Amino acid sequence: MNTFDRHILRRLFSGFLFFVGTLIVFFIVLHYVEFIDDFMDRGATMREVFLVYYPSYIPEIVKLTSPLALFLSCVYLTGKLAQELQLIALQASGVSLYRLLRPYLVIGVAVTGFMFWFNGWVVPRTNATVLAFEQQYLKDGPGPADVNDIHRQHRPGQIVSVGFYDRTAQTAIRVSLQAFDEADRLVSRIDASRMEWVDSLQVWRLRHATLRRFEPDGRVFQRTINQLDTALTVYPRDFARTERDVESMTIPEARGYVDALRRSGANQIGRTLVGYYVKFAYPFANLILVLIALPLASVRRRGGQAAQLALGLLTAFAYLALQKLTEPFGYSGELPPAATAWLPHAVFLGVAIYLLLRARK
Repeated sequence: MNTFDRHILRRLFSGFLFFVGTLIVFFIVLHYVEFIDDFMDRGATMREVFLVYYPSYIPEIVKLTSPLALFLSCVYLTGKLAQELQLIALQASGVSLYRLLRPYLVIGVAVTGFMFWFNGWVVPRTNATVLAFEQQYLKDGPGPADVNDIHRQHRPGQIVSVGFYDRTAQTAIRVSLQAFDEADRLVSRIDASRMEWVDSLQVWRLRHATLRRFEPDGRVFQRTINQLDTALTVYPRDFARTERDVESMTIPEARGYVDALRRSGANQIGRTLVGYYVKFAYPFANLILVLIALPLASVRRRGGQAAQLALGLLTAFAYLALQKLTEPFGYSGELPPAATAWLPHAVFLGVAIYLLLRARK
């Protein structure tokens, strides 16, 4: 890597930081203006809002805006080089567009790798604070409503399924505890009409429970117990989670949660699966938008850099809009969740390849 590459990298990175910082301020101001009444009505102090909530919200903003910020940085720098005829001078001296792409690829790969780690392990931790704050202080936040059709992993190979959970009473209805062996064969099952949390004992109390054990030869042993106390590793707060909580799970935690849902035979888990696969797919938007930015902005336009940035914003928002438009198809099962998460990136990777092939070398 020569001096020119390092110079381009330095300018791209400084532009990236500038646009990320600008977007953070923009998002926070808009969000605060929209929700200030909710903060005031529900008793949130300014200290809590600005020293707890928004600092915890910043990583989520960085996650969402990093592709746009990196794209704008690339478009701005490339457009500036094009408008000042530096690109033409470089190409005239034998530097091809593909050679110029090298520092862009370096920063694209570096930011993509960093954001994969950041999105998968850092953002979930801060999102847990954000979700708890929104539940308490924002009207549109996930409130303490009852939850239906819940599946949680007790231990590896052991699933707890609940038909209905009352968060306030800490009571579950239509409960099933299932245990699987290493071959995913159901070996035992406990069904109960009701399960209550006994805080003094820190146990769950099953009412009218039926215990079944399934032998490899097909025999089934069954007995009924009127009351059974069991110490699960799943607590009331775990049952109170909603589909949004996959956002507050690290990638390993989300993988375990998804595996538990699949083992339990849960239905309507499309939203959770899409959220899980998006954790892997979304960081690649950084690299793909870098590949689009260079050929898109390397052509001089009549409107100058303003036209370059406007076209860049239009392209980036089309990319992000396609991601949001495809998600409902994954939620409903019309598209496989993995395809839903990766389809927009595949489409715009095709756009990037097309632009690179068509660009003036």
